Amino acid sequence: MASTDDPGTAPGAIRISTDPADLDVDWIHAALSERAYWALGRSRDTVERSIARSLCFSALRGDRQVGFARVVTDEATFGWVCDIFVDEAERGQGTGIRLVEAIARDPRLDGLRLMLATRDAGRLYERYGGFEPLRNPGRLMERPRRS
Repeated sequence: MASTDDPGTAPGAIRISTDPADLDVDWIHAALSERAYWALGRSRDTVERSIARSLCFSALRGDRQVGFARVVTDEATFGWVCDIFVDEAERGQGTGIRLVEAIARDPRLDGLRLMLATRDAGRLYERYGGFEPLRNPGRLMERPRRS
């Protein structure tokens, strides 16, 4: 699945793509490591490895990357939605909504349990992606990242 949009999309409109060739790793690394509160300082190597092992979604205006999201998944039972980032100049114009809708509609993720964590965008994920608060949060555990 290379593009989730109609090929007749108007020039200059946002296009969502899952084609790895559309990923601008320089932009993604700078966006995450310098401007995303959850990934500040993330190394280029870590960004590249995370992309290589995930289903990635690019938001593009023309050939310019303006948004990014990825899903860590086995494409059978589960997916973790993460690193959703929209360029500051594009915010408020529906780019984040388009990314979330593309994830929700992707046939490779159909029927899977998807999870994510958010500090401030819960309503967007509920409305456009069908996410809801955890029913049994007490069952979840984590192994914190080790230094």
